[in-house]
Amino acid sequence: MDGHTVTPDPWCIAEVDIFADLEDREMAAIAAAAPMRRFTPGDLVYSPPQPAEVLFILKEGRVRIFRVSADGHALTTAIITPGTIFGEMLVLGQQMHDNFAEALDDVTVCVLSRADVQRFLLSDPRITARILGILGARVSQLERRLSDSVFKSAPQRIAGTLCLVAEAEPPRRLGGRPQVRLTHEQVAALAGTSRETATKVLNEYADRGLVALGRGRVAILDLAALAASAGEP
Repeated sequence: MDGHTVTPDPWCIAEVDIFADLEDREMAAIAAAAPMRRFTPGDLVYSPPQPAEVLFILKEGRVRIFRVSADGHALTTAIITPGTIFGEMLVLGQQMHDNFAEALDDVTVCVLSRADVQRFLLSDPRITARILGILGARVSQLERRLSDSVFKSAPQRIAGTLCLVAEAEPPRRLGGRPQVRLTHEQVAALAGTSRETATKVLNEYADRGLVALGRGRVAILDLAALAASAGEP
């Protein structure tokens, strides 16, 4: 795990739902044990050769979790947004060593060691219950992404990716329209296709009036029609 270590920040704890019931002193104790690390776009927060025996709390930026198949194809299994935990599969003893975590933006994470996770989190039934809920949601999302990779076309996966990112974070707005901060290359990586295909499909969606393309951004003009194009119910 690379990145630069910076001073701990209680925000990492105060803004995360799983810590909602904790008192200020409890959050301060966790924050003191969770140094922050920073990553730039494209950096790997962790990878299979470096399994992360820690829990990450995302403070700033977005992180994508993905796997790479034997034939070299990447499958994005989750997009992590600020205020969310990840890396928890490893900490809880589940075998997730084939996962990569990549910074999509300038990213800041707070890092808790396995010992501190056991000390502060798994000893508290309130927090444990919420972590288990997050794990269940991640498994459901993984199953959905695996199904999409097998049964959906590239245009459907691209439309689904845009919808997923739009709902995963509070979107910035341009002229009252939700927009997502993704380059064509990032859309391709998230949808499991080539950059050329992503650009072609995005241009087709723009021609149909579903999206408007900008530099490093995609404004969604018709979310319902885009979801329909993704084959969403």
